[in-house]
Amino acid sequence: MRLRTHKLFLLLAGLMSTVTARADWTVNMTEGVTSLSRSIYSLHMTIFWICVVIGVLVFAVMFWSVIFHRKSRGAKPADFHESTLVEILWTSVPFAILVAMAIPATKTLIEVYDADDAEVDIKITGYQWKWQYEYLDDDVGFFSNLKTGKEQIYNLRTKDPEYLLEVDEPMVVPVGRKIRFLVTAADVIHAWWVPALAVKKDAIPGFINEAWTKIDEPGIYRGQCAELCGKDHGFMPIVVDARSEADYQTWLDEKKAEAQKIRELTSKDWTLEELVARGEGVYTKVCAACHQPNGKGMPPMFPALDGSDMAVNPARMVEHVDIVVNGKKGTAMQAFGGQLSEADLAAVITYERNAWGNKTGEMVTPKAILDYKQTGKLPEVHAGKASEGGSI
Repeated sequence: MRLRTHKLFLLLAGLMSTVTARADWTVNMTEGVTSLSRSIYSLHMTIFWICVVIGVLVFAVMFWSVIFHRKSRGAKPADFHESTLVEILWTSVPFAILVAMAIPATKTLIEVYDADDAEVDIKITGYQWKWQYEYLDDDVGFFSNLKTGKEQIYNLRTKDPEYLLEVDEPMVVPVGRKIRFLVTAADVIHAWWVPALAVKKDAIPGFINEAWTKIDEPGIYRGQCAELCGKDHGFMPIVVDARSEADYQTWLDEKKAEAQKIRELTSKDWTLEELVARGEGVYTKVCAACHQPNGKGMPPMFPALDGSDMAVNPARMVEHVDIVVNGKKGTAMQAFGGQLSEADLAAVITYERNAWGNKTGEMVTPKAILDYKQTGKLPEVHAGKASEGGSI
């Protein structure tokens, strides 16, 4: 008996200790910050209260019947078998209720799917495990990756308020303009979901789904991938930064200038040291999650790069470039040719051939990567050395 009392006390103490956490729970969907989200919320509440009224009436009649027409009070069951009136009532009343619910639902659904006359078109592509945003009217595109550090994920430091909900490059959009999203995926099924905008669309390889929004007020709106898409499903958040028209145009001009600078890097004459330094940042951002920061990988799914024959054998340089640019079918190795610039591709390959114990001294230039994309072949290795090895 004393043991049971002790267990009950511990259970109650545990429940009381979570009061603060439970205070943050919500039992309803968010109203959102757009006209569309408010329409959806209004429809939700309308249907909810209709269901509440139906539930109250049904249970009221049921309990009234149980209490006042029970056998102990001498009640006799009514006999209305094959009653035409009853048949009409229990057919017409639910039909009328469904029609009353269908009218606002149809109106809202028409609004949800009306992506016509959009002023900004953004293509959203889901990757394992990041998002790519392409502004189709402005020739601007970039990847959005999780910003939360590994130290927080592995509980080595205090977690930030926006733990697992912060990115390095948010999607920036203007307020007061209709924005159309074209949602797809490059590998597996993802789902782009931002509750405050009332947008949730599956990103399916080979298909393009359409959604839209029009944000009224500037602000930061967060979401996450809502489809189980692999081991890092919980590590691909979404951040939408809604700005005033002037601030949006300033950001857009900066991104265009940045894109032009990246294109100019292809023709630059690089040194081995410059490529390795740039490549380390690229590797940490897009490769370390699978192949590990120390290059040891997680065999057999993610092979080691440190000491790998592909990464140290000069005869396999083309193979190394090909697998980074085009990926490898049937494995988790993605094709990074469309994700990274020529400068970043050259830098990360050069880094992998010179990091850890792979001191080959070999380098691949952005020009060589561009040639490989266009012709499928790498230029011959120059007779000169890049530090100790060859340069392509």
